[in-house]
Amino acid sequence: MSDRSAAPARPARPGAERRRMAHSLETVLGEAVALLDEGGEPALTFRALAARLGGGAASIYWYVANRDELLDRATDEVMGHLLEHTADLGEGPDPVANLRALSLALFDEMRRRPWFGSYMLRNTGLQPNSMLMFDRIGQQLMRLDLTPKQRFHAASSLVSYIVGIAADMAQPPPKEFLDSGLEPAAFLELYADRWRALDPGHYPFAHHVADEFARHDDEDVFRSGLDLLLAGIQAQAAGRRPAHGARVEA
Repeated sequence: MSDRSAAPARPARPGAERRRMAHSLETVLGEAVALLDEGGEPALTFRALAARLGGGAASIYWYVANRDELLDRATDEVMGHLLEHTADLGEGPDPVANLRALSLALFDEMRRRPWFGSYMLRNTGLQPNSMLMFDRIGQQLMRLDLTPKQRFHAASSLVSYIVGIAADMAQPPPKEFLDSGLEPAAFLELYADRWRALDPGHYPFAHHVADEFARHDDEDVFRSGLDLLLAGIQAQAAGRRPAHGARVEA
């Protein structure tokens, strides 16, 4: 005998099941990531995604409620792959060296995908993998003699530094550079000459480092800053101030 109290089945919309079966969440996220890699955040529209999937834009709503959710899930998809590829980086005996390796891997992914850092940890409810990466960094800090507050500050500072520098490096070149027709090295030398032309009485530091500025590499500067952060964390754990010019080696 049938259960009369049961709610009647919801009638399917014409063609809805066919559209739903046309692709999977994994496929949707894979194509969303591809669009983001190719054109950044503006390139990811439901219309563009539907065109790549070969269906209607309405079918995407089977998997995500809106574009913000799509961005969060695409970010977490990338982070999931990064977690897999870096699974062994936390297994070394030195937690500071492990932190350096994890930080560099995260930075390299953000350099490869300029959109990625902008959405990491934006919505931890939709980004369990991003939360796992944050926790993996924190687990290395738990191996150091730090308080919970110091560990939280250290993990947050590392992530903020990585995301901030990667986002800054992802900015388009200045119009002056594009209009100059110069190679990057020649353009840096041009700027260094401007520093050298400044009054050394008012700008002694600019004169002091102008030659270094002319030949610097942004990624080398990032690594140097990361080492400064890690040296500070290591010194805090040891209960002493870092030695002048100390460098943490991987």
